[in-house]
Amino acid sequence: MAEEKIFLDEKGVKVTNARFVTFAKTHTLAGITSVSSYVIPPKRKGPLVVAGIGLISLYFAWYIGVILIALAVAWWISQKNIYQVVLSSASGSEDALSDRDSEFIGRVVNALNEAIIHRG
Repeated sequence: MAEEKIFLDEKGVKVTNARFVTFAKTHTLAGITSVSSYVIPPKRKGPLVVAGIGLISLYFAWYIGVILIALAVAWWISQKNIYQVVLSSASGSEDALSDRDSEFIGRVVNALNEAIIHRG
C-alpha cells in the first residue's frame, strides 16, 4: 500500500491524500467532490442595543451613557468573523471545520484542493 502524503498538519488538523482529520471527525477524500470556505459574520444586535440605551442615557445621566457607548464599541470591536471549511459530496455539503483565523482556513482549503488533485 502506498504511503500517505501529508499536505497539512497544523493545529490538530491533518490533510493527507487519503483523509481529512479534524478535531471531531475523519473524512475520506474519496467522497469529497469540492471544497470551499464560508464566512459567518458576528451578530451585531447586542452592541447596537447597548449603544442605543447609551444614547438615550446621555439625556438623563451623561456618564452612564458614555460608559454604555464605550462598552458597546468595545463589544463591537471584539467580535470576529468565523471562517468555515465546507465539504461537498454526492450526499450534500457539510461544515467540516470552523476557526476565527482566516489564513489557517485558507491553508486548509488549499491543502484539501491539492490533496483532491493529487488523488486524481
